[in-house]
Amino acid sequence: MLENVRKICLDLPEAVEHIDGFGHNTFKINGKSFVISGESEKGFNMSFKSDRETQELLLQKEHFFKPPYIGQHGWVSIRNSQGEDWDELTDLIQEAYLRAAPKRLVKKWSELHKK
Repeated sequence: MLENVRKICLDLPEAVEHIDGFGHNTFKINGKSFVISGESEKGFNMSFKSDRETQELLLQKEHFFKPPYIGQHGWVSIRNSQGEDWDELTDLIQEAYLRAAPKRLVKKWSELHKK
């Protein structure tokens, strides 16, 4: 699962991976975190930056939950997402990236992904 998350995150322009003081794999853009992942006794967790509206919608789904400490800022977590829809998770990770990225990178990403 970490490999899936890593591939999605590091495919985004200028995204970097950092291991924080708690041993979590943290993906950042321009010094701002947009995805944090790690293992616990309950399995693999991934948290991502979101807005409150998206957070409310996701919390109604089975595998999503509000993480301690950062949940009050709109972050959402998912645990053991092997069976989850990776297309949806990819979209959520990309949205998290765009929330943290500087405007120049948002513009660059938007131009590359015009439909």
